[in-house]
Amino acid sequence: MTTHLKLSVEKQTLLDALINIGIIKWGEFTLRSGEVSPIYIDCRAIISYPTLLSTIAKALWGKVKHLKPSLLCGVPYTALPMATAISLEQNVPMLMCRKEAKSYGTKKQIEGVFKSGQDCLIVEDVVTTGASVLQVAELLKDQGLQVKDIVVLVDRQQGGKQALMAAGYQLHSIYTLDELIKSPI
Repeated sequence: MTTHLKLSVEKQTLLDALINIGIIKWGEFTLRSGEVSPIYIDCRAIISYPTLLSTIAKALWGKVKHLKPSLLCGVPYTALPMATAISLEQNVPMLMCRKEAKSYGTKKQIEGVFKSGQDCLIVEDVVTTGASVLQVAELLKDQGLQVKDIVVLVDRQQGGKQALMAAGYQLHSIYTLDELIKSPI
């Protein structure tokens, strides 16, 4: 009996690509939380690999297409290209949340066209504690948008899913940290 989790061919192929270009790294890494982890996931480089970005977008959309969201919003900044790729490929309008409101011009913190009451799917690269997602969800809700679901490439399984669930959100992940650690490389 194997101790490895069996991934679908598609998930394994995507995982192999993420490892081969250095998005997923093994070693000893100190995370923003101060915790030490044997794995580091840095999705910023995906913008340099359009085919991979498209594959990630398709995988993320595949997890949530049944929800039929009317809007998308990527968590700044790493998930913005993912949300943009989904938006372009699926023809779903996108919003952008600024980390801080501008002090000039319209002073908006959310950019894009929307109506109060529309449902908005949040797109994220990695969820650890869920804090960044919760901030974006609150900004969207403050504008009258309905937020129920978040799609993420990797759930680090460090309390984020539980925090999101406690706040009334559903997390849909392509990978969990267990799958990454236990998958044959």
